Amino acid sequence: MLEWLQLSALVSAGLFAGAALYINVAEHPARMRLDAAAALRQWAPSYRRATWMQAPLALVSCACGVAVWIADAQATWLIAAVSIGAVVPFTFLAIMPTNHRLLAADLDPGSAECRALLAKWGVLHAVRTALSLVATLTYGVLVYFAAR
Repeated sequence: MLEWLQLSALVSAGLFAGAALYINVAEHPARMRLDAAAALRQWAPSYRRATWMQAPLALVSCACGVAVWIADAQATWLIAAVSIGAVVPFTFLAIMPTNHRLLAADLDPGSAECRALLAKWGVLHAVRTALSLVATLTYGVLVYFAAR
């Protein structure tokens, strides 16, 4: 059971990190080459779809990491679990105000404000990517040494 939890923590964090990294290195830079109105039209459905994939992955990874920490009392599991779990409150506290403004009916899609908000969103999303990469790498090292 412990091995299953360890692997689940790693795989779910890795899937989250892979998707987040793809967004930061491919999707968002490509989006930002469009005019602001087109970038916003692409961002909105992408954001909505990614939410339903990434939030559960972060929560599963965090829960499995905490469960492993409880079972074997190795603090590094908790550090990794907190790293991936931190993307959820970070999203609500730091990114959600930008998301709401980007989705607001009174935002002019072709405005400099829209472009600035999309650029800000990319920077904020990079924090989520970094947190998930830290968790994935930490879990990976832990799983590797647990298997030895």
